[in-house]
Amino acid sequence: RDNTIMRGSEALWLAVLRLDKCVSLLIYTGPDGEKAWPKKYPFCGGVFQSPIDFHKDILQYDSNLLPLEFIGYNVPSTDQFTLTNNGHSVKMYLSPTMCIRNLPFEYTASQLHLHWGNRNKSEGSEHTVSGKHFAAELHVVHYNSEKYPDITAAMDKVDGLAVLAVLLEIGPFNPSYEKIFRHFRNVKYKDQMVQVPGFNIQELLPDRLDEYYRYEGSLTTPPCYPSVLWTVFRHPVKISQEQLLALETAMYCTESDDPEPLEMVDNFRNVQEFHERLVFISFREGKLYESVSVSIKCLSWPCLTSDICWFSAISGLFLCRPHI
Repeated sequence: RDNTIMRGSEALWLAVLRLDKCVSLLIYTGPDGEKAWPKKYPFCGGVFQSPIDFHKDILQYDSNLLPLEFIGYNVPSTDQFTLTNNGHSVKMYLSPTMCIRNLPFEYTASQLHLHWGNRNKSEGSEHTVSGKHFAAELHVVHYNSEKYPDITAAMDKVDGLAVLAVLLEIGPFNPSYEKIFRHFRNVKYKDQMVQVPGFNIQELLPDRLDEYYRYEGSLTTPPCYPSVLWTVFRHPVKISQEQLLALETAMYCTESDDPEPLEMVDNFRNVQEFHERLVFISFREGKLYESVSVSIKCLSWPCLTSDICWFSAISGLFLCRPHI
């Protein structure tokens, strides 16, 4: 069988991000930065956006939250992942035999990627905890394979995606992350690709997988569809200062023949308005709120044919009342 793991379903994702310059779409600061995204991508200015800040006032303990079950995460070295520079991050396509359970559906792995800052200010995580940024953040993206055939079909559906987020901080050298980081020199420029021998992707996650934040949010890059069930692990994973510096300095947004190369830095979105949501936590810490339901006017997502939508903290679901 073909050991190169890069499914055709990702072709659309790559095509959307094929830009002449990274500033054409995914610049994060300045007049054309993330504040301008809603002009072209309306969902980026909508509700239920990510990332967010986790602070005590929005946390609610949920005893029904279970540790995730990881299937097929230990990929043999005879298989290969495809690592690519897509112009705004470094992304590695994952095996279609990988999936996670103990969520509302079974979700199949698609890809992982990273967000980071720059060598002068290593505060590159997207999610924050009580206002604190971490050095970087890893996202492992999955799609709802019980309902949709691939990530392209799932990415704009309210129950389409599940993303695992790992906060990264400075500490000892991490040999598991080095299995990816050592290949950065081969994806220095946009559209470059390299094959990475398979390994156990669960090594990239924290040891305590039973403690996490859970909420419904969005993609953190355009088109910002509010289609993501987020699991953000409570405990950070450590990488060395040298490894972080490699992440912050190794790659460019531009192609190899561009006369004005642009460093790939600060590719993280700022925290977004929370819009009356709650974050459910699997651990007993923080201020716990009573279960409530907050009604809001439905805009355009996800209840395209409904009048009123609300987030039920009792069920943990986003509910809509149909037109009468």
